Amino acid sequence: MFLHWLVGMVYVFYFASFILLLREVLRPGVLWFLRNLNDPDFNPVQEMIHLPIYRHLRRFILSVIVFGSIVLLMLWLPIRIIKSVLPNFLPYNVMLYSDAPVSELSLELLLLQVVLPALLEQGHTRQWLKGLVRAWTVTAGYLLDLHSYLLGDQEENENSANQQVNNNQHARNNNAIPVVGEGLHAAHQAILQQGGPVGFQPYRRPLNFPLRIFLLIVFMCITLLIASLICLTLPVFAGRWLMSFWTGTAKIHELYTAACGLYVCWLTIRAVTVMVAWMPQGRRVIFQKVKEWSLMIMKTLIVAVLLAGVVPLLLGLLFELVIVAPLRVPLDQTPLFYPWQDWALGVLHAKIIAAITLMGPQWWLKTVIEQVYANGIRNTDLHYIVRKLAAPVISVLLLSLCVPYVIASGVVPLLGVTAEMQNLVHRRIYPFLLMVVVLMAILSFQVRQFKRLYEHIKNDKYLVGQRLVNYERKSGKQGSSPPPPQSSQE
Repeated sequence: MFLHWLVGMVYVFYFASFILLLREVLRPGVLWFLRNLNDPDFNPVQEMIHLPIYRHLRRFILSVIVFGSIVLLMLWLPIRIIKSVLPNFLPYNVMLYSDAPVSELSLELLLLQVVLPALLEQGHTRQWLKGLVRAWTVTAGYLLDLHSYLLGDQEENENSANQQVNNNQHARNNNAIPVVGEGLHAAHQAILQQGGPVGFQPYRRPLNFPLRIFLLIVFMCITLLIASLICLTLPVFAGRWLMSFWTGTAKIHELYTAACGLYVCWLTIRAVTVMVAWMPQGRRVIFQKVKEWSLMIMKTLIVAVLLAGVVPLLLGLLFELVIVAPLRVPLDQTPLFYPWQDWALGVLHAKIIAAITLMGPQWWLKTVIEQVYANGIRNTDLHYIVRKLAAPVISVLLLSLCVPYVIASGVVPLLGVTAEMQNLVHRRIYPFLLMVVVLMAILSFQVRQFKRLYEHIKNDKYLVGQRLVNYERKSGKQGSSPPPPQSSQE
């Protein structure tokens, strides 16, 4: 149920993001039936309090109908088509051979929290998607004579900024009467929001307008169906084909193949667009750019192996030894470790730790991470990353893994304890040392707090005053220097 809820939340989030992208392309007023989340006057909490229950029920039913229809259109119908056209392609392999439920969570969370944001939150991906939406809108507008309705007229677009400012000013000056000529829906929105509509542009209404809108909806459904078919087949097919060179005929979880296929498709499209942009500059410039990008890719691969491969693997293995194994495996059984699942969990933990570090106080790890983010991929400083970030983090993780093992396997047997005690120490030394480190950190923090409190009480009781004196730099001979200032504290 948690996974279903998480998938639904991600689906709703990216659907809302796509609606925001549509508002940047379409004429203001086309999506009048959907609330604008970027509207400064939009207050969902206030509406939730003031609107009656039947209005909320009506909106809820409308949302369920819209989201359910899109799910049927983009999942159920494409899967039926794929089963009839490619009977051997489905079902997706999502059965795991491990009995650990953590592995399933790690794979789904890895896809939802790492793979999708890395692709969909890229600036290039957003620009590509926006360009595709604009091209589709222009094509549909000219085919159905709805260009004025979808994108607005050219002369209206030139004056859109002034018109929007005038509409906003009119809405503020007259909160009860909408702008004249903006239709019945504008009046309805004005009554609902106690103000005029913002950013509405008039359009030219062609003949047979309802029929054209119906054909536009049909064309949109066909486009969404084709896009869903491509997204459900192409990345998985590419990922299976690439994974077959490594694993042969063994079945792999489809999240790995889908993620691999998505990244390969994204890199292919990115390479094609870059080459098209470089073509007018000549062959010499292309070779120079290819050389620079090859060097950058090599640096990025080295950094990815260290920060996205070694560090998450060590972090996931440490989490397995400290938390998962002591809680799930009894002392009379041997724990089994799966490197792929440990690495997936380590990626999630590394992402969470990096986010908490960036939100926390200033210290050396936050400074290094901010510097790496500021440099970006194109200005990757490999020596700085290895020396300041990768080497210290890997050293700490290796010490955290190796020191308890050396103590349990090398020092404890020399003390002459029984085999049961050795097994107990070997299995419980990792959480024990974690508790010791946490207690020492808490004690150190409390000691610093008590010192600050002691200094504060002492200053409040005995400090008479403070005096600011100028700092004079010593120049010339030592003997000619001015006398030192008096003490600034009494």
